[in-house]
Amino acid sequence: MSDATLSGAATADADKRLFLLDAYALIYRAYFSFIRAPRVNSKGFNTSAAFGFTTTLLDLIKREQPTHIAVVFDTAAPTERHETLLDYKANREEMPDDIRSNVPYIRRIIEALNIPVLESDGYEADDVIGTLAKKAEAEGYTTYMVTPDKDFGQLVTDKIIMYKPGRGGDPPEKLGPKEICERWGLQTTDQVKDILGLMGDAVDNIPGIPGIGEKTAIKLVQQFGSLEGVIENADKLKGKQQENVIAFAEQGRLSKKLATILIDAPVELDHDALHLDPPDKDKVLEVFSELEFKTLANRVLGGEANGAAEEPKAAKRGKAAAVNPGQVDLFGSHVDAEGNVELTELATIDTVPHRYFLARTSEDLYMLAAQLKKQPRFCFDTETTSTDERVAELVGLAFSWKPHEGHYVPVPADQAEAQRIVDIFKPILENEAIGKVAQNAKYDIRVLARYGVEVKGPLFDTMVAHFLLKPDLQKHGMDYLSETYLGYRPVSITTLIGEKGRGKVQKSMRDVEVELVKEYAAEDADITWQLAKKLEPLLAEDEVTGLFNDVEMPLVHVLADMETEGIRIDIPALKQFSEELGTELVRLQDAIHQACGVNFNIDSPKQLGDVLFETLKLGGDKVKKTAKTGQYQTSEDILQELTNAHPVIPLILDYRSLRKLKGTYVDTLPEAADPVTHRVHTSYLQTVAATGRLASNDPNLQNIPIRTEKGREIRKAFVPRSEEYQLLSADYSQIELRIIAHMSGDRNMQEAFRHGLDIHAATAAKVFNVDIAEVTREQRSRAKAVNFGIAYGQGAFGLSQNLGIPRAEAKQIIDDYFAQFPGVRNYMDEMIGFCRTHGYIKTLMGRRRYLPDITSANNTVRAQAERIAINAPMQGSAADIIKVAMVNIHRDIKAQGLKSRLLLQVHDELVFDAHVDELATMKELVKERMEGALALDVPLVVDMGVGKNWLEAH
Repeated sequence: MSDATLSGAATADADKRLFLLDAYALIYRAYFSFIRAPRVNSKGFNTSAAFGFTTTLLDLIKREQPTHIAVVFDTAAPTERHETLLDYKANREEMPDDIRSNVPYIRRIIEALNIPVLESDGYEADDVIGTLAKKAEAEGYTTYMVTPDKDFGQLVTDKIIMYKPGRGGDPPEKLGPKEICERWGLQTTDQVKDILGLMGDAVDNIPGIPGIGEKTAIKLVQQFGSLEGVIENADKLKGKQQENVIAFAEQGRLSKKLATILIDAPVELDHDALHLDPPDKDKVLEVFSELEFKTLANRVLGGEANGAAEEPKAAKRGKAAAVNPGQVDLFGSHVDAEGNVELTELATIDTVPHRYFLARTSEDLYMLAAQLKKQPRFCFDTETTSTDERVAELVGLAFSWKPHEGHYVPVPADQAEAQRIVDIFKPILENEAIGKVAQNAKYDIRVLARYGVEVKGPLFDTMVAHFLLKPDLQKHGMDYLSETYLGYRPVSITTLIGEKGRGKVQKSMRDVEVELVKEYAAEDADITWQLAKKLEPLLAEDEVTGLFNDVEMPLVHVLADMETEGIRIDIPALKQFSEELGTELVRLQDAIHQACGVNFNIDSPKQLGDVLFETLKLGGDKVKKTAKTGQYQTSEDILQELTNAHPVIPLILDYRSLRKLKGTYVDTLPEAADPVTHRVHTSYLQTVAATGRLASNDPNLQNIPIRTEKGREIRKAFVPRSEEYQLLSADYSQIELRIIAHMSGDRNMQEAFRHGLDIHAATAAKVFNVDIAEVTREQRSRAKAVNFGIAYGQGAFGLSQNLGIPRAEAKQIIDDYFAQFPGVRNYMDEMIGFCRTHGYIKTLMGRRRYLPDITSANNTVRAQAERIAINAPMQGSAADIIKVAMVNIHRDIKAQGLKSRLLLQVHDELVFDAHVDELATMKELVKERMEGALALDVPLVVDMGVGKNWLEAH
């Protein structure tokens, strides 16, 4: 951005637009937007807050062209609110050092840009903004309050707009009276104060009225008009709510006063001072050079920025100091894959020339099929009526093989005609010689399978590709990738079918005008095609092309088949188990009431806390209360500390455990099952866990309990499809420890595994200097804790907590462990050292995980990164190994035409529906493929079992 852009922002007074920035709210937001990948310059100085805030400020000027602007800061001086409530904001954590150190630079940047800083002792930034907004309104300005803080909604009028930062690349929201009232369900924006007064604010330590959260507060204000109206009509309320409103009425009034933004701060509306003027070039160059903001200097000064210090490039993704590629700033400015901030507007379908074709006639369809057949690779996409693949009907097919070109094929609701159209493209989609590109290909593969199409050929899924490049980012959607790597904002689906939300009904894609769908669908295919071209060389640069092509892409097909297959559950058995748990819960409830000497609602944390800490006087000085409601904390960890304090505590823990078991699994699994087949179809998530492990949801079958007897009962309900099948379970034995032994090269550990010894007993024998035959149960238990604790970077404190022993004793055990297994200590040091040098760790198959915090100046943050650097190679390698096994087993089952099927993957275990005639074949096949998935210096061992249900097989 040149200074001409900045100075040119001022327009005629006929359109006076004042932007007031809530400084600390935006600074904090900027800092935490880079928390996963802090921006650090060559001197090791964390510049995240300054960089993020400055980028936001410059983008705002570029985007909005304000005539007047100011940045408003809080001061350290106490305010009237502190005098009203001594504990006001007492809960707020101290400002992080990396923010505090940036604030002087941010002030210098604001000064260099010739933007005024406003602050007033005794008043918060909110009050200064509120006062100026009201004064500006009276003089014909439109004022934009730039803040993410919901409290500002109370000030909004037709001329005072809340300008709320966007998230994840979305544009900022401009909230006027209509939007504020719709969001809160209110008549006027002034009622926001009443909502805040009733619900309080835990962050600012504003108490509110106990028991009233946001939803209840909105409902009460809708009913009675204001906080005062609620108090006056307390007699119309019921139960505890009535008691609290009456008892805490004054506290509610006080809370509303504290939440009210003042509009009488001693600040003046100085038109000239607030006018946006050109920046001071010398000062901009000076401060940006110190911070190494070369890119930003170029934006402001253009060619005059040559004196700025070289800015570290995020393209060197191995360097921990680099900014996170693909970062999107708070208001939607584009940060490309090189880490460079682009303050130009994102391109859209309206600004980029493109050619999107509609294929409707038979001639069009066959011509398109002929063109596709000539391509070595093309992108495909489906448009459907649902996000649930099991019921989704095709609305259309989209294809692309050239940038800015795409083709859309509408598919009608008539099944016969739909099938006829799909069959035209079936031979091409099934052609193994033609590569296929897609975003979230698993969905499209499952949809097309319902039309008899088995997608074949080399696959490139852009979502999975980006996950391999950025496993910690949690943003792999097409819109995000397009904005990040292409600088292009795709058409939003909501422009076609409407938004989700309470009281809103989305259209079916089939009801949208075909020309609009064509533009949307063809653009999807076009963008995905372009993304593949961008991401492919990055995979090669990170040396993960082999992992992507040989493991992750074949796995997409495996997971698609597993999801479609599902697993049968015994619904009558679960219903019977639910009744048994219900009976047991009633028994526990009676026992708890008897032990406490009083009847109460055990599921109410408040009532439980009152009984434990007031009636029974448990806890002593360790009793904790929540800041907002003042009620006692009764979380599981707190109750665990009190286990020996009273006989009722174990009963309560058992009650909660069974209650969760019943509500989370036993009662919900039947609801998730297909009503006809009684099969549950989980969704496997390939792009969630940064280690590379798979996750599942809807329902989450990864978390089916196994540690308790009652939890294991649930596995009894997972059964084969029919009497001709049995469940076969194959579970890797201690795979992570075997990977440690391989990666560390530790001789003692490797020998134990090679000789088939009990690794925990062997470890105990070494650590406690006894013969392996003389190892006690307690010694083995401690050795097991050390083995697995070491894998997760656990230190003496963690081990002492885990085993319930003094910290000194835990330290001695760890020291003795490393004395006997020195290779493990060397491995840990090497992993941390490698990560510090390169900025990432990698698995045995090359999967990378970037850990920029490994060089953090914050000891806690750095220590966490070091623990990840130790553990992630093991977890990631275990994930890679079982994925290889899944791909190979799935391929062999298909090649041999077996009836057996892979059903589940849970951590290190695979579960199969094995036909009784194929049991011997399956056992041999599965064992060979799992134990031979990757050659290690120690054997991989698989434990197998067969049964009429999952528990029996496991």
